[in-house]
Amino acid sequence: MHFMWFTERAYHYDLETDAKRYHELENEIVRKRSFYGTPNRFFDRKHGAKILNQYLDEKIYTDAELMNFDGVMLNEHHGTPFCLGAVMDVEASVIAKATKRIRIALLGNPVPTVANALRLAEELAMIDLISNGRMITGWVRGAGSEQLANNANPAYNREMFEEGIDFIIKAWTTPGPFRYEGKHFHFRHVNPWVLPLQEPHPPFWIPGLISPDTARWCAKRRYPYVALATRLEPTLELWDFYSQAAAREGYQAGPENFGYLQPVMVADTQERAEELGKRILFGGAFAHFARPEWMFPPGYNSKEATRRLAQTNFGANASAKPLYGEGGEESVEAIEAVKKIIYSGYPDVLKDMVMIAGTPDTVIPKLKKVMDVLRPGIFSFWLDGPVPFPDRQRCLDLLNRDVIPALREHGKKLGLVDPFQRTPGSVPLRGGKPEPVSNPAALAELAA
Repeated sequence: MHFMWFTERAYHYDLETDAKRYHELENEIVRKRSFYGTPNRFFDRKHGAKILNQYLDEKIYTDAELMNFDGVMLNEHHGTPFCLGAVMDVEASVIAKATKRIRIALLGNPVPTVANALRLAEELAMIDLISNGRMITGWVRGAGSEQLANNANPAYNREMFEEGIDFIIKAWTTPGPFRYEGKHFHFRHVNPWVLPLQEPHPPFWIPGLISPDTARWCAKRRYPYVALATRLEPTLELWDFYSQAAAREGYQAGPENFGYLQPVMVADTQERAEELGKRILFGGAFAHFARPEWMFPPGYNSKEATRRLAQTNFGANASAKPLYGEGGEESVEAIEAVKKIIYSGYPDVLKDMVMIAGTPDTVIPKLKKVMDVLRPGIFSFWLDGPVPFPDRQRCLDLLNRDVIPALREHGKKLGLVDPFQRTPGSVPLRGGKPEPVSNPAALAELAA
């Protein structure tokens, strides 16, 4: 199995040392019902420099000291305190130079919103060279709000996503110079003089939520699909979409085709872990990532994906929906009332294992159950919310010392292999029908 560490690198203040600004920022997010669009007058440049460097140090620490981690995962968002990684390739280049062992998974670059796909191909090639071939390339369509932040047309998002990836592959694998004329991308002179170290190109992993279109597209191309903290039941359905599409391509999908991102908080006591884990709900969490009209602009999703979104709760704070109001001026009392609703959903977040918080002894059995159900070859731990950095580092230490060794052994018993142990799409389909890729019975036992 491949075990990774991920965080959104949120802009935050510590409740213990700067309660005033902690609450001011959260109240503004709740007032707008959206992280996206929070005015950047709340950004303190010196504080931003401090915590961004702390996040980078945290990633580098996994390479030098925490030898049970196989990699780190990065992403990017724009125009929001939800994520300071506005250009994750910059972060990746720093990590690539400062580390020697861990793989660097970029999940992922929003191809439809990038102004110049050829420059992106060159940036990624440089990162792979600097890291001596440790980069994993991931691609995303970008949330609906990313289209607005980057002046992109959401109606062409999927077309540009697919064409952009095809173009970058061509730029990396076709000797230049050549001219490229596509539907959305046009380049007079394609002849990049930096190419990835990995041949023909770095591995592609695709992160996503619950889009069946993306799952089928991944299966057709034999790319691993990494589910981003989606609830277990809809994730099983998505695995099935992938498996059926893989069978149509003539291969048997397996653990090497699937990854899962799991929010966790591990501490020395159950009480401290649950207290810190609750902060994943800061500002309304995913329900307030962006207002619906920004998150799902017209034309962005297919009809099938839109139907599934309407029927599916995923992520922390799902139980607290709907919270969307006018997003204008509200009294302090009204904002506090909304926050009370948000945090009242935390018991359900723990019960549904949207967040797994506790000591190593209590989180290991729960994480094993997630593995039993989904059988992923890629597993990423996700710690988020305004958690003090000493507590974050302690969580990393406990994951490394106790949790990962136990899960790795469990993965061996389940036969869970990662994409580096077995090439995705390399197992031929036998008997004309795919074998199960997950374990719904384990989910039923979990719910009982």
